[in-house]
Amino acid sequence: MHGSRIAAVGHYQPAKILTNEDLAGMVDTSDEWIRSRVGIRTRHIAGPGEPVDELAAHAGAKAVAAAGLTPDAIDLVLVATSTAIDRSPNMAARVAARLGMPSPATMDINVVCAGFTHALATADHAVRAGGAARVLVIGADKMSEVADWTDRTTCVLVGDGAGAAVVEACEPGGAPGIGPVLWGSVPEMGNAVRIEGTPPRFAQEGQSVYRWATTQLPPLARKACESAGLTPADLAAVVLHQANLRIIEPLAERIGAVNAVIARDVVNSGNTSAGSIPLALSKLVERGEINHGDPVLLFGFGGNLSYAGQVIRCP
Repeated sequence: MHGSRIAAVGHYQPAKILTNEDLAGMVDTSDEWIRSRVGIRTRHIAGPGEPVDELAAHAGAKAVAAAGLTPDAIDLVLVATSTAIDRSPNMAARVAARLGMPSPATMDINVVCAGFTHALATADHAVRAGGAARVLVIGADKMSEVADWTDRTTCVLVGDGAGAAVVEACEPGGAPGIGPVLWGSVPEMGNAVRIEGTPPRFAQEGQSVYRWATTQLPPLARKACESAGLTPADLAAVVLHQANLRIIEPLAERIGAVNAVIARDVVNSGNTSAGSIPLALSKLVERGEINHGDPVLLFGFGGNLSYAGQVIRCP
C-alpha cells in the first residue's frame, strides 16, 4: 500500500457573471447589503444548456491535461455534487463519456458542500488499497438551478462552477501527498442546510450554521493538521468551503494558520457548494500563490451537517 498525491488540478466557471447590482434588480437587496453580510461581489451562472456534467467535464479535462495524461489513463471517476437532477446516468458516467474514457468505475458522491473533500478521501483510500491507479476527482454544482430567486438571504450566495484533481499513487517510499481525512457529521443539525422539494430548492438556517462553523470547526481543523504531523502554523494555505466570507475569515483565524494564504474565492465566485474547494485551490495554484509541495489544509463543511478535511501537498 502506497500513499497518494494530487498530480494536477483544474477548474471551470461559466462565462455569465451575475453582479450584486444585477441581483438588486431581482430582489430587495443592494451591493452594500450583500458585501457587508457575506462578502460576495460577483458569481458565475450557468445557462439552461450547461448541465452539471458539462461543468464537471471541462474542469476534469483541464486537470487530466495538466497531469500530462490522456483520458484512458483514468480508471476511477468520482464526482461530488448535490445538484444532479437526473438519477441515472450519474454525473461521473456522463463525465467519462464526455471525456472519452474507455472503462472507468464511475460514482457520484453527495455530501453537498463537503463533497469534494469526502471524494478526495475516497480516492486516496482507493489508491492506497490498490483499487485504482489514477482517479479523477471533481466537485461540481449548478446552484443556480436550485436557488430560490425570491429569497434574498440565499439567492445572493450561490454560484456555479467546478474544480477537479487527478489523484495517483506516490512513488514507493515517498511521503504521502494526501494526509489522513478527518470526517464526520452532526445528524441532529442535518436540516440546517438542505436542498429539498419539487422542484428542489436550497435553504438554510444561516445563524445556526455560522455559530457551528465558527465554534466547532477550529478544533477539528487543528486535529486534521495534527493527523498529518503538522501544526496550523506550518500551513502554506488554507482552503475552506467558500460559504461566506464572514465565516471563512474568523474560522481561518481561530484555526491558527498565521502564515497561510487564505482562499477567498467566494468574493468573485459565490458559494459553489462541492465545487468551491477545488475551484479555489486550482486558482491559487494557477496564480502561483502556493508552490509545489506546500502543505495546504482543505476543509469542507455544510449540508447534512457534514464535514471533512485533510492536509494535501500542493501539486
